[in-house]
Amino acid sequence: MRGFLRSLAAQGRSVLVSSHLMSELQDTAGHLIVAGRGRVLADTSVAGLLAATSGDRVTLRTPAAGQAAPVLTAAGGAVAGGEVGVLIVSGLSSERAVDLLTRHAIPFTEVSAHRATLEEAYLRLTGDAVEFRAAAPEVAR
Repeated sequence: MRGFLRSLAAQGRSVLVSSHLMSELQDTAGHLIVAGRGRVLADTSVAGLLAATSGDRVTLRTPAAGQAAPVLTAAGGAVAGGEVGVLIVSGLSSERAVDLLTRHAIPFTEVSAHRATLEEAYLRLTGDAVEFRAAAPEVAR
Protein backbone atom coordinates (compact mmCIF):
# COMPACT_ATOMS: atom_id res chain seq x y z
CA MET A 1 0.00 0.00 0.00
CA ARG A 2 2.86 2.39 0.83
CA GLY A 3 4.40 1.85 -2.58
CA PHE A 4 1.10 2.46 -4.33
CA LEU A 5 0.46 5.71 -2.46
CA ARG A 6 4.00 6.91 -3.12
CA SER A 7 3.66 6.11 -6.83
CA LEU A 8 0.50 8.22 -7.03
CA ALA A 9 2.24 11.10 -5.28
CA ALA A 10 5.25 10.74 -7.59
CA GLN A 11 2.87 11.23 -10.54
CA GLY A 12 1.96 14.62 -9.09
CA ARG A 13 -1.36 13.48 -7.69
CA SER A 14 -2.67 14.51 -4.33
CA VAL A 15 -3.35 11.57 -2.07
CA LEU A 16 -5.74 11.92 0.86
CA VAL A 17 -5.40 9.27 3.55
CA SER A 18 -7.30 9.18 6.81
CA SER A 19 -5.91 6.69 9.27
CA HIS A 20 -5.49 5.89 12.93
CA LEU A 21 -2.26 3.98 12.17
CA MET A 22 0.16 6.76 13.01
CA SER A 23 3.32 4.71 12.53
CA GLU A 24 2.23 3.86 8.97
CA LEU A 25 1.51 7.50 8.19
CA GLN A 26 4.84 8.54 9.69
CA ASP A 27 6.64 6.19 7.30
CA THR A 28 4.48 7.00 4.26
CA ALA A 29 3.32 10.63 4.26
CA GLY A 30 5.44 13.59 3.28
CA HIS A 31 2.94 16.30 4.21
CA LEU A 32 0.14 16.33 6.79
CA ILE A 33 -2.98 18.28 7.48
CA VAL A 34 -4.35 17.66 10.96
CA ALA A 35 -7.90 18.81 11.67
CA GLY A 36 -9.83 19.00 14.91
CA ARG A 37 -13.32 20.33 15.60
CA GLY A 38 -13.59 21.79 12.12
CA ARG A 39 -10.28 23.68 12.24
CA VAL A 40 -6.93 23.01 10.62
CA LEU A 41 -4.52 22.43 13.50
CA ALA A 42 -1.44 21.80 11.35
CA ASP A 43 -0.54 21.98 7.67
CA THR A 44 3.11 20.95 7.52
CA SER A 45 5.63 18.31 6.54
CA VAL A 46 5.97 15.19 8.67
CA ALA A 47 9.60 16.09 9.37
CA GLY A 48 8.67 19.62 10.43
CA LEU A 49 5.92 18.46 12.76
CA LEU A 50 8.17 15.85 14.39
CA ALA A 51 11.00 18.36 14.83
CA ALA A 52 8.66 20.89 16.45
CA THR A 53 7.23 18.25 18.79
CA SER A 54 10.64 16.83 19.70
CA GLY A 55 11.83 20.26 20.82
CA ASP A 56 15.07 20.49 22.72
CA ARG A 57 14.48 17.42 24.88
CA VAL A 58 17.12 14.87 25.80
CA THR A 59 16.43 11.36 27.06
CA LEU A 60 18.83 10.33 29.81
CA ARG A 61 19.20 6.82 31.23
CA THR A 62 21.01 6.66 34.55
CA PRO A 63 21.03 4.44 37.63
CA ALA A 64 21.53 7.67 39.62
CA ALA A 65 18.50 9.74 38.60
CA GLY A 66 18.27 11.23 42.10
CA GLN A 67 21.79 12.62 41.77
CA ALA A 68 21.47 13.69 38.13
CA ALA A 69 18.22 15.67 38.42
CA PRO A 70 19.46 18.45 40.75
CA VAL A 71 22.70 18.88 38.78
CA LEU A 72 20.81 19.24 35.49
CA THR A 73 18.23 21.55 37.05
CA ALA A 74 20.93 23.80 38.55
CA ALA A 75 22.41 24.15 35.05
CA GLY A 76 19.08 25.44 33.70
CA GLY A 77 17.47 22.22 32.56
CA ALA A 78 13.89 21.23 33.27
CA VAL A 79 13.83 17.60 34.38
CA ALA A 80 10.86 15.24 34.24
CA GLY A 81 10.84 11.63 35.30
CA GLY A 82 9.91 8.92 32.86
CA GLU A 83 10.16 5.24 33.53
CA VAL A 84 12.50 4.10 36.31
CA GLY A 85 16.05 5.27 35.58
CA VAL A 86 14.97 7.57 32.73
CA LEU A 87 14.90 11.37 32.84
CA ILE A 88 13.59 13.69 30.13
CA VAL A 89 15.59 16.91 30.15
CA SER A 90 14.52 20.11 28.37
CA GLY A 91 16.63 23.20 27.90
CA LEU A 92 20.04 21.49 27.72
CA SER A 93 21.78 19.94 24.75
CA SER A 94 22.88 16.32 24.94
CA GLU A 95 26.51 17.53 24.88
CA ARG A 96 25.91 19.82 27.87
CA ALA A 97 24.15 17.03 29.79
CA VAL A 98 27.07 14.65 29.19
CA ASP A 99 29.56 17.32 30.31
CA LEU A 100 27.62 17.96 33.54
CA LEU A 101 27.19 14.30 34.38
CA THR A 102 30.85 13.57 33.71
CA ARG A 103 32.08 16.51 35.79
CA HIS A 104 29.93 15.39 38.72
CA ALA A 105 30.91 11.70 38.30
CA ILE A 106 27.26 10.68 37.79
CA PRO A 107 26.99 7.40 35.88
CA PHE A 108 24.78 7.20 32.79
CA THR A 109 24.16 4.60 30.13
CA GLU A 110 22.47 6.71 27.45
CA VAL A 111 22.01 10.32 26.46
CA SER A 112 20.10 10.92 23.26
CA ALA A 113 18.10 13.66 21.61
CA HIS A 114 14.40 12.97 22.04
CA ARG A 115 12.68 11.91 18.82
CA ALA A 116 8.93 12.41 18.90
CA THR A 117 6.60 10.02 17.11
CA LEU A 118 3.74 11.10 14.88
CA GLU A 119 1.34 9.73 17.48
CA GLU A 120 2.88 11.97 20.17
CA ALA A 121 2.68 14.99 17.84
CA TYR A 122 -0.94 14.23 16.93
CA LEU A 123 -1.99 13.84 20.57
CA ARG A 124 -0.38 17.16 21.49
CA LEU A 125 -2.04 18.94 18.59
CA THR A 126 -5.50 17.51 19.20
CA GLY A 127 -5.46 17.39 23.01
CA ASP A 128 -7.74 20.41 23.30
CA ALA A 129 -9.73 19.66 20.14
CA VAL A 130 -11.46 16.43 21.14
CA GLU A 131 -15.17 16.62 21.73
CA PHE A 132 -15.63 13.30 23.50
CA ARG A 133 -13.30 11.45 25.83
CA ALA A 134 -13.61 7.91 27.09
CA ALA A 135 -14.97 7.71 30.60
CA ALA A 136 -12.71 6.33 33.29
CA PRO A 137 -13.65 2.75 34.18
CA GLU A 138 -15.64 2.39 37.35
CA VAL A 139 -14.01 0.62 40.25
CA ALA A 140 -15.84 -2.50 41.42
CA ARG A 141 -17.03 -2.31 45.00
